[in-house]
Amino acid sequence: MLTITSLWIPFTIIAALGQVARNAMQRSLTKPLGTWGATNIRFLFGFPFSLLFLGVVLVATGDHLGMPPSVFWPWLLLGALSQIVGTGLMLLAMNDRSFVVTTAYLKTEAIQTAIFGFVFLGDHLTLLKVLAIVVATIGVVITALRPGGEKSFAELKPTILGLVAAAAFALSAVGFRGAIITVPNVSFVTAASFTLVLGLFVQTLILTIYLLWRAPKILQAILGLWKPSLFAGFMGAFSSQFWFLAFALTAAANVRTLALIEVLFAQGVAYYSFKQPIAPREIFGIALIVVGVAVLVGA
Repeated sequence: MLTITSLWIPFTIIAALGQVARNAMQRSLTKPLGTWGATNIRFLFGFPFSLLFLGVVLVATGDHLGMPPSVFWPWLLLGALSQIVGTGLMLLAMNDRSFVVTTAYLKTEAIQTAIFGFVFLGDHLTLLKVLAIVVATIGVVITALRPGGEKSFAELKPTILGLVAAAAFALSAVGFRGAIITVPNVSFVTAASFTLVLGLFVQTLILTIYLLWRAPKILQAILGLWKPSLFAGFMGAFSSQFWFLAFALTAAANVRTLALIEVLFAQGVAYYSFKQPIAPREIFGIALIVVGVAVLVGA
């Protein structure tokens, strides 16, 4: 039977499923809007939905929000800005011929999240959970690699791009968790929803100003594609809502490790929808992910 403290497990699974749908929508909008325009959709169109979610939560819980403590803001800015930086580095990797290897390095996010969570938040992880995180991460790296891709591990650029981007995403997860747990005198649901609203506001403001400065026509194009953008924004806010709920209940490393099951969802879509065969290497990697996640959840 699920308890409050174990709700982070279904929350993370729902968030991962929502993220797969959001990524599919963003991918379809990348061609007409460009990478940064498609990225801004998750913030710009997600922000109104986050306000709606917060309103529903406040009515349901009866919580009353006050001004968050001063310590809340550095954590929030760390989460919001690190996510933008990580996204930017990931986009740079897309233009590199060693993108597959860079992606493999990106999957070290769970391990780096565990390290940052311990250093900055004092999140405690047992030895068994640390082992589960390492095993699942190795499984994802094996699954992400393609034949011949290992030759590029000797190159400096994909190594730096992948590891620094993963570090940025790890810091983002830790920053958002740090902000959530500092919101006083409200339920964890309200704290998570409130943090999501302010995080999306900061990210929307920064990226919209950037596009106004560098590519104002992209903003016009975004408004012209408001119908598909609205759904992408909803899915982005929906998945983020559940990420933040999970962050409110457990260490960010637990959440980001369980989130690796997204790879299983993607493999399933590729196999059943596109009839793409699964290589023995991918089967081995998937098995490691399953073992790692199972140990993490059961520990």
